[in-house]
Amino acid sequence: MSYVDGFVFAVPKKKVAEYKRIARKAGKVWMEHGALAYQECLGDDIPKKKKGSVSFPGMVLAKPGEVIGFSWIVYKSRAHRDKVLKKVLSDPRLAAMMTPDAMPFDMKRMAYGGFKSLVAF
Repeated sequence: MSYVDGFVFAVPKKKVAEYKRIARKAGKVWMEHGALAYQECLGDDIPKKKKGSVSFPGMVLAKPGEVIGFSWIVYKSRAHRDKVLKKVLSDPRLAAMMTPDAMPFDMKRMAYGGFKSLVAF
């Protein structure tokens, strides 16, 4: 079964074009280094928090004027992810972008993690 890195974050609407430029570049690098898939999405139909649930905006403490980003990267396995990630993190094309100050959103409010696939089609 595959392995997936997943991310949820909030991007200021005025910085979406900047984020898209960074995401396109990052996606190309991840794919060149062996990722099976790379997907970046922006919220379009995000429900507000309902009693007994957590919303995406609530999870990342979204502020007015921000849109929710949801992205994932797919790998063959966790070992494959670790190999790809090592190459990506040492790729000079991304070095300047990989610092919190360079990102067009607050990385401290980003939720992320690695996930083992349970069901896949």
